[in-house]
Amino acid sequence: MTISSDSTSIFSLPDQVAPLKLIVQPGTDELAEKINHYLTQWSEQSGRQDEPFLIKGECPRFASGDGKGLLKSSIRGDDLFILVDVGNYSCTYNIFGHTNCMSPDDHFQDLKRTIQAVGGKAHRINVIMPILFGGRQHRRNYRESLDCACALQELANMGVSNIITFDAHDARVQNAVPLMGFDNIIPAYQALKALFRAFPDIQPDAEHLMIISPDEGAMHRNMYYASNLGVELGMFYKRRDYSRVVNGRNPIVAHEYLGNAVDGKDIFIADDIISSGESMLDTARELKKRNAGRVFVYATYAIFTNGLDAYDKAYADGTFTGVFGTNLTYCSPELLSRPWFHQVDVSKYIAYIIAALNHDVSVSLLMDSHERIMKLIEKHNQK
Repeated sequence: MTISSDSTSIFSLPDQVAPLKLIVQPGTDELAEKINHYLTQWSEQSGRQDEPFLIKGECPRFASGDGKGLLKSSIRGDDLFILVDVGNYSCTYNIFGHTNCMSPDDHFQDLKRTIQAVGGKAHRINVIMPILFGGRQHRRNYRESLDCACALQELANMGVSNIITFDAHDARVQNAVPLMGFDNIIPAYQALKALFRAFPDIQPDAEHLMIISPDEGAMHRNMYYASNLGVELGMFYKRRDYSRVVNGRNPIVAHEYLGNAVDGKDIFIADDIISSGESMLDTARELKKRNAGRVFVYATYAIFTNGLDAYDKAYADGTFTGVFGTNLTYCSPELLSRPWFHQVDVSKYIAYIIAALNHDVSVSLLMDSHERIMKLIEKHNQK
């Protein structure tokens, strides 16, 4: 059986793997509450009287910085889904009288502490990790560590059955754990829905819209958008200086464009992450030099490690019209207050996935959003 848009029917099925529980790691409270809202609503509509789905996962620390995992609810025999945001730097802890922001390493350690606290009593453990820990260090070029592969193997050895991640930098890292469930999900439908809602005058056709990949690494993402929308695809090639390494990478010398003319067309650029954001701004400037119309930027994870000033200036200069990013990772209040930023809500999508997995229902249709995108375009055009 496959999942449908009516998730209440899933909760009425008798083949639930085990009672569902969602463990909330520090820094994921807001997203977890939204997920819980949908799960509870569907459960009630199907006539089920489930206990609360949410379990607060606590990881208190001693003054020395040592920590421990703690669960205050019974989880024996439950189908556990642990939600963790390894990119949430707003979480803090005290060490020797100083306040430390939690790094991805700290979040990953707390995740392992929570799994240890489960103590093998759960029926199954599933980890929802939108930003894959170490995902940007997915391959070895020199004498380098393989953080993501080792982390996945560590979770597999601890008894984790499934990893659910979103828009992994390189999903081939799952080859490190071929016997563990690994689902890499692209929220393309949610991104387009947010775009059409924020800018209802967009015309998603080949005459008015074009998809541009910011580099060769993001081609597969942008090909999906272009294929579904039926529009042209272009790309930029990053010419790098391989004789130098700056901040862990070879600096970009120039952006070379490959594709048809963009004159007067709206442009949609998609990537997995906006880190410093310099490359995305360079891409937008190059498009404007080629007389492009409005430029819309989307990244699953808009983290802006270098702050927002450069984007404020570029927005004022008309370099781009809007930036879209999901709520799969922490977004600062400063970012959310910007008039050019639009948040893409993925909580209902995650709730669908949790409900499907908990009932052993295929998630193939959830992962392939082609039909929903077609209906979205049809509805948008009717308006």
